[in-house]
Amino acid sequence: MTPHIKASKGQIAKTVLLPGDPLRAKYCAENFMSHAQLVTDARNVLGYTGTYKGEPVTVLASGMGAASAGIYSYELFTEYDVDNIIRIGTSGGLQKDIPVGALIFSMCCSTDSNWASQYRLNGTLAPCADYHLLEEGVKIAREMGLPHLCGMTFSSDQFSSYSADHGKYIEFAKMGALANDMETIAVYCNAMYTHKKALAILTMTDNCITGESLKDEERMPCNANMIKVALELSYRLAQEKRIGSKTKLPKEEI
Repeated sequence: MTPHIKASKGQIAKTVLLPGDPLRAKYCAENFMSHAQLVTDARNVLGYTGTYKGEPVTVLASGMGAASAGIYSYELFTEYDVDNIIRIGTSGGLQKDIPVGALIFSMCCSTDSNWASQYRLNGTLAPCADYHLLEEGVKIAREMGLPHLCGMTFSSDQFSSYSADHGKYIEFAKMGALANDMETIAVYCNAMYTHKKALAILTMTDNCITGESLKDEERMPCNANMIKVALELSYRLAQEKRIGSKTKLPKEEI
């Protein structure tokens, strides 16, 4: 157990879906997973482990912002030996032609956050998704016929609607950023630092350019497509690992 996650190590699967909202974790567990059990509720941040198509998977909330998502993703990678984190978050669109409800796969993440300063890098870090997770996730979205985009996203320390500096979002939009969230930067940095794998799949619930927005009652159901893609990806990762462990050659034969 850690100060923030009260599950034992055996209760967390190798792939974790990471929404910000605890109620989204609950929604995912109750509607899309089998045999889901609550494994942690410390600080009312809910985490469930169950199965999808017979393979174990965990969904755990991260809270809002890089600081919170950074804590949970770091503990999952380092204390629970999680291999893959798939962020399933909401976002604000930064391009006028992106319809609400569209899925956005974050290839890489720009930011105004100071998160990466801890690494003391002599330059600017551009954290990116794991390519295999990204490739397979996009493939699944295509197979399901879901509208989606793939490109750069922008993580901010401020919620876009409350920021005193709205201009910075426009400037990142001019550089091609597809959407804005608050958590992807920390999850990607932690994955790269710990040599693990991460992918952010975002549902665009509001378009910051056009003002188009989902109604309150539409927001939770609209996450269904994102959750389905993430769960199918978790299943395929588990299958790959299972097949790989069976076909791995003994050291003396390599």
